[in-house]
Amino acid sequence: MRLYLVQHGEAVPEDVDPDRPLSDIGRADVSRVVGFLAEAGVPVDRILHSGKTRARQTADAFAAALAPGAVVAQTEGGIAPKDPTDWLAEAAAAWTDDVLVVGHLPFMGRVVSRLVAGNEDAGVVAFTPGTVVCLKRDDDSGAWAVAAMVGPTLFDRTTRGV
Repeated sequence: MRLYLVQHGEAVPEDVDPDRPLSDIGRADVSRVVGFLAEAGVPVDRILHSGKTRARQTADAFAAALAPGAVVAQTEGGIAPKDPTDWLAEAAAAWTDDVLVVGHLPFMGRVVSRLVAGNEDAGVVAFTPGTVVCLKRDDDSGAWAVAAMVGPTLFDRTTRGV
């Protein structure tokens, strides 16, 4: 089972639009990452998001390319920036299909650290907007490991300072 954890793309500032939809840069960054994963043939069975506009827009972009026809839904439990990671960690332990979840920082970083290192504060990965971290669960032990990580900085080094 693979769990794809995504930080939504860059959003417009709250003073521009209180709903905080994806910015032009955010849409472009997400599009590049989605295109890369689609080209690689990454399969996803389900796509979940936090319910916030920017997360839903990011989830919709991934769904269109990686899981056409799949239901894109808001998570049952909280995955907002400061929510506890319990719900997602417990739900993912029971999932058997490949799931992509779009959420926010610092939540996404904390849940990766919890699953991989057993400590939410371990700092296992450094997300940037539009980044995807793929975790793979070992079928026998149930242990999680980082299988891959891809973000917009991979594609545009000149403007991202990488």
